[in-house]
Amino acid sequence: MTTPTRTARTDLLRGLEQEVGVTIRRIRRVIAERAHAVHPELQSSSYLMLSWLDQHGPQRASAMADAFGIDKGAISRQVQHLVELGLVDRAPDPADGRATLISVSAEAASHLAAVAGERRRWLDERLRDWSDEDLAAFADLLGRYNAALDERA
Repeated sequence: MTTPTRTARTDLLRGLEQEVGVTIRRIRRVIAERAHAVHPELQSSSYLMLSWLDQHGPQRASAMADAFGIDKGAISRQVQHLVELGLVDRAPDPADGRATLISVSAEAASHLAAVAGERRRWLDERLRDWSDEDLAAFADLLGRYNAALDERA
């Protein structure tokens, strides 16, 4: 038997799913736009990898495969595409000369920084009527939401 409290919670969860769906569609569109801003031939998935690499510094392909949960072959293909676009560099790993480190090229880092700056200006403009406390509370709740979903994985 469904109780009023259970129905209300179900409606809340349905609303959450709907808003998350809107957010996912928006994020996909925005990522595609940002990828194009970095390089006209950059794919969305490669943009995410490039951004991650920019944030985490030079990495081995195996670390990237672990971080993204995809096989090394897929990483290798994406890295090769990024190399061809001039967005990443390869260099021997000083800790193990047999291994290669992949890093963001200077040109890519410059483009990523410009895109990030524009993204933050745009976001700040859209959220101009949000207080710092609102932003902090939203970031905290979003962090809790993501952590709760990670626990299930």
